Amino acid sequence: MAKEKEADEQRMVCVGAIAGAHGVRGDVRLKSFCADPKAIATYQPLVDESGRRWRFHIKGPVKGGFLARFEGVEDREAAEALRGTRLYVPREALPPLGEDEFYHADLLGLMVTDTGGATIGRIKAVFDHGAGDILEIRLANSPKTALLPFTRSFVPTVDIAGGRLVIDPPEDWP
Repeated sequence: MAKEKEADEQRMVCVGAIAGAHGVRGDVRLKSFCADPKAIATYQPLVDESGRRWRFHIKGPVKGGFLARFEGVEDREAAEALRGTRLYVPREALPPLGEDEFYHADLLGLMVTDTGGATIGRIKAVFDHGAGDILEIRLANSPKTALLPFTRSFVPTVDIAGGRLVIDPPEDWP
């Protein structure tokens, strides 16, 4: 049973999250993690961690995402209860990737080595703050993490099938 759940989780990709309520009529602020933020509406229904399926329509843009109305959410309290809900789609629903393109979900947990083969750690998170992706790497044998821009100069090799990422960090890193 645990292997089935793990396999299901690997087939699902997080495409957005509910950031909180907006107004008093049940609208929410929806943050999209899609390369084209509006594309989140094309993947419906979205599924949350509990397996509940959600349909919604986007009402318009708001700072950091969209104003959206989810079916069955009728008031502010119900909308606020959804704050932090992560929304997923099956991997098969996503468009195929081009060369040197990766879903953030594929990078999480990858082993990180340097160009000499020494183990650095594992990918803990991938952030996109608008100027390009940043990798958070949990350093091997340490509770500490370090950030590294996800660029070809710092990350010359991404081997998803092999479960590893090779980095060439600057001399003063971390």
